[in-house]
Amino acid sequence: MDNALSREPVTPARGILAFLTRLRGGQRFSFTDTLTYAYLILGTIVMFGPVVWLAMSSFKTPQALAEFPPSFLPQRTETIVVEGHDRPLELYTVRFESGQTRQLAQISRVGIVARMVDPAVPNEVIEVNINQRTPVRSVVFGFENYTGAIERFPFLTYLRNSVVVTVISTIITLLINSMAAFGLSKYQFRGRNLIFFVILSTLMVPVSVILIPAFLVIAEVGWINSLWGIIIPGAATPTGVFLLRQYMLTIPDELLDSARVDGASEWRIYWQVVLPLAGPALAVLAIFSVMWRWNDFLWPLIVLSRSELFTLQVGLNAFQGELNTQWNYILAMTVLTLLPITVVFALLQRYITTGIATTGMK
Repeated sequence: MDNALSREPVTPARGILAFLTRLRGGQRFSFTDTLTYAYLILGTIVMFGPVVWLAMSSFKTPQALAEFPPSFLPQRTETIVVEGHDRPLELYTVRFESGQTRQLAQISRVGIVARMVDPAVPNEVIEVNINQRTPVRSVVFGFENYTGAIERFPFLTYLRNSVVVTVISTIITLLINSMAAFGLSKYQFRGRNLIFFVILSTLMVPVSVILIPAFLVIAEVGWINSLWGIIIPGAATPTGVFLLRQYMLTIPDELLDSARVDGASEWRIYWQVVLPLAGPALAVLAIFSVMWRWNDFLWPLIVLSRSELFTLQVGLNAFQGELNTQWNYILAMTVLTLLPITVVFALLQRYITTGIATTGMK
């Protein structure tokens, strides 16, 4: 009893640490433990390595991005102000044939010969082979990539357009798909399975096949250069209908019959009985819809030609010119574009496992 009371309380951090360090072999590492941890570490590197590299590269200068081999951290060559020169000069460590090393500033370079100067003796010019010098570098996070891109890039306008498209598209998708799923799961009528099969069969149609017909329809309606031309065509998705229908099949029909006996209308049953019970599946579909609409590039690029209506994904294309691509700005804006969708996914990801795990259970 005393031992139980004297135990330290288990904090969330301790619980997570205990979970991550559990061993199948008890107190000793077994072959299975080694293989499992190796697999998990490799999977983590493969999944998050490119994202971390993207974040680090967004702080690099254009010169650092063009270096080979590339460096992981955003490093810059240090500069120093030398008397008699208008601009700061890059600083290098030079190793001479005698074995002596000195820190010199580079004035210019011609071929394999670099003209250097000692900052303490600015009048003496020293010519050295470029293979003898090593740049003096330090880790510097270049936030000017973000500030410069925002100044040259109407980020807030594109962000507003992306938010409007994503939010309205998600609401319409949830409404239409849930109505279709409710009818296909809770009503018995001739041709129900055929309709469901036709909806699922559209998953096998490539997007490229329907681009031209969809564009002609949008043009006929007059939604070219309109956000509605992006929102409406993708409102109904076969994936959403399938996910919600399979989940609604798990809702007992007796609940609906009880509501009908109490005098509830079919709309009220759908709105106040079925939708609250299908919350986990709706959350999963909402996450998927947000990711689809936020990351969509091809269809907005086809429908929109006015820059004030561009979404973030289309707007990023503005930094890619015919002769020059400003990768430092593209990487910085890509990181900013990923932040909202990452926050949404982090807040709602627990619903994914719950919704998918219970979908199709009877």
